[in-house]
Amino acid sequence: MRVGIIGGGVAGLAAAYQLTKQGHFVEVFEQAPFLGGQASTFDVFGGRLERGYHHLFVSDTDITELIHELGLGDRLAWLESSVGFYYGGKIWDFATPMDLLRFKPLSIFQRVRVGLWTLLLQKTQNYRKFENITAKDWLSRRMGQNAYKVIWEPMLRGKFGEFYDRISMTWIWGKVRLRVASRSKGGQRERLGYPMGSFGEVIDVLAQRITEQGGQIQSSATVTQIVQSGGAATALDVQLEDSQSERREYDAVIATTPSYVFTKLAPPMPKEYQDKLEGTNYLSAVLMVLVMDRPFTNKYWLNIADSDMPFVALIEHTNLIDRNLYGGKHILYISNYPSRDSELYRKSAEELMELFVPHLQKINPDFDRSWVIEHHHHRVDGAQPIVGINYGAGIPDHRTPHKGLYLANTTQIYPEDRGTNYSVRMGKQVAQMVMDDAESKTP
Repeated sequence: MRVGIIGGGVAGLAAAYQLTKQGHFVEVFEQAPFLGGQASTFDVFGGRLERGYHHLFVSDTDITELIHELGLGDRLAWLESSVGFYYGGKIWDFATPMDLLRFKPLSIFQRVRVGLWTLLLQKTQNYRKFENITAKDWLSRRMGQNAYKVIWEPMLRGKFGEFYDRISMTWIWGKVRLRVASRSKGGQRERLGYPMGSFGEVIDVLAQRITEQGGQIQSSATVTQIVQSGGAATALDVQLEDSQSERREYDAVIATTPSYVFTKLAPPMPKEYQDKLEGTNYLSAVLMVLVMDRPFTNKYWLNIADSDMPFVALIEHTNLIDRNLYGGKHILYISNYPSRDSELYRKSAEELMELFVPHLQKINPDFDRSWVIEHHHHRVDGAQPIVGINYGAGIPDHRTPHKGLYLANTTQIYPEDRGTNYSVRMGKQVAQMVMDDAESKTP
C-alpha cells in the first residue's frame, strides 16, 4: 500500500513509522525546512532546544514506549519539578497540597475547599459529566467565587483569552488528573520526563527509522491540493523545493494539518463534516526564549495570575534540565496564547522584549536586560484548539467522508489536551485505521 502523509510533525511521523514498520510505502511532506512541528528544535550554545517548551508526564506512556523502542530509553530522565504561582506581587510555592494550605491569598476555609474539590476531580474517572458545563460555572460553584478569581480565571484567561468563560470543565478535569498522575509515589512532588538529547533527537531517530523501513520524507515540500482520483481523495499536488509542482497518487492520504488548513486543501466536504471542521477555533502560541547568564527564579514552571502581566507563564527550562547541555547558560521561556489577529501576535521580537522587560523586573527586581545573552522569537499557529462545552460532539472523524482520506490533528485529541504523547497515540491509531480499511477491502 502507498500512503501520502501531509505534515512532518509528531502525529505524521508516528503514523509513517507504524505504516512502514508493517511494510507499507509512505511519503511524508513537510512544508517547513525541519521536522517535528511543535516539538522541533533549534541550536543553543551547543545544545538543542525546543521552539516551544516540552516535557513528559508519567502518564505519557505512548511516547515513552516509542522512545524506548527507538533505543533512546537511556536518554529519558525523570526529574522532580518545581512550580510557582505569581500573585499579589509574590511568588508562592504551588507544587504540593501543603503549598495550597500555605497559600494566604485565600482564607483557610477557601484553601481547604479548593483542596477537597481538587481531590474529587482527581478521583473522578468519567469526564463526560463535565462536558456540558463551563469551567467558570463549575469551579465558581464548587470552589467559590474568590478561589475561581484568584487561581483558575487567570489560567483560563491566559490559555484561552477572550474564550476563557466558554471553556469546558472537561479541560480542567484533564489538567488536574494529568498533574496528579505525575506525582511521586508519596503523592507530593511532580516528576516530569525529558529526553536529554532533546525531543529533536527523538524526531531525528524516528525519521531515520522511517527511511530505513523504506519510507521517504520530504521537507520544504508544500502540498497545494488533495485531489480526487478514481473515486477517492488519494492524490496530492506537491510543490517540492526548487522544482515544479507534480501530482502523486496513493492508496490513502493522512492529513495532519490544522482544520482551517485542511479545508483549503481537501475537496468539498458534506455540510455536517464541514461544519465540524469550521466549528473549532484555534489560538496561536507566541514564545520568547531568553538565553541568560544567570537564573531568573528557582522555579521550573511559574504561573502568572496577574492580569496586568503581558504573559501567562514563565518556564525556566534549566531549573529542570541540566544547564551544562547549553554551555552553562540559563533558558527561560515566556509564554502566550494570542489569536492571530491580536496586537501581541503581530509584535516583533524587539517589541516583545521592550514590553516584557519591565514586567519581568516586577517579578525579579534584580533582573536586568544585560542578563540576556540572546533571545529567540517563535510563533506557532494552530497551537491550542478552543475546547468549549459539548466539545466531543463536534469532533470530526478521522475517516473523512472522502474515500481514502484521513484527518489527524489536535482538534481530535480529547478529553486530554494536545501534546506529543497524544500525537503519537493518534498517529498510531490512524495508521491502524488505514491498514484495517485496506485489509477489509482485500478479497
